[in-house]
Amino acid sequence: MQCARVKRLLSVFVVVPLMAVPALASAERIQTRLSGYEEVPAVSTLASGKFRAMISPDETFIDYELTYTGLQAPVTQAHIHFAQPAVNGGIVVWLCGTAALPGPAGTPSCPASGTVSGTIFAAQVVGSATASQQLTAGELAEVIDAIRAGSAYANVHTMVSPGGEIRGQIRGARHDD
Repeated sequence: MQCARVKRLLSVFVVVPLMAVPALASAERIQTRLSGYEEVPAVSTLASGKFRAMISPDETFIDYELTYTGLQAPVTQAHIHFAQPAVNGGIVVWLCGTAALPGPAGTPSCPASGTVSGTIFAAQVVGSATASQQLTAGELAEVIDAIRAGSAYANVHTMVSPGGEIRGQIRGARHDD
């Protein structure tokens, strides 16, 4: 009797972690490379960056990492914006902020150069300041849809380029090019 109970307990310790593997495997990767040539208007800069993230399998959060280097001036903020390529759109998520422009509560601080990471939940979606874009605060599913459609970009703003020094259109695994 005791032996059977131990075997059942051991099977739980083996099976439960294996059940989590498909969930991790189904997380969706999204990414982009950032450059000044993607900004609107284009910016001549040697700066570059990468935005990499994973959309959770249940689409309730996005874990991200933003890395940048070579900026011409101090960074002021970084965001995800809602717009198709070659068009400027409203901020929908803050990726990092500074003392002068801190972003909503809980926004990580932007390093001068390097990497910032965080997790985006529905509460971090600020919505677009442009009412005509019709993406409102808390709509993480809409942000994910925009990313999958190729209508979201990440960018890093600096003191010399307040509209953004580097930018990249975010691409998901489900986006058809």
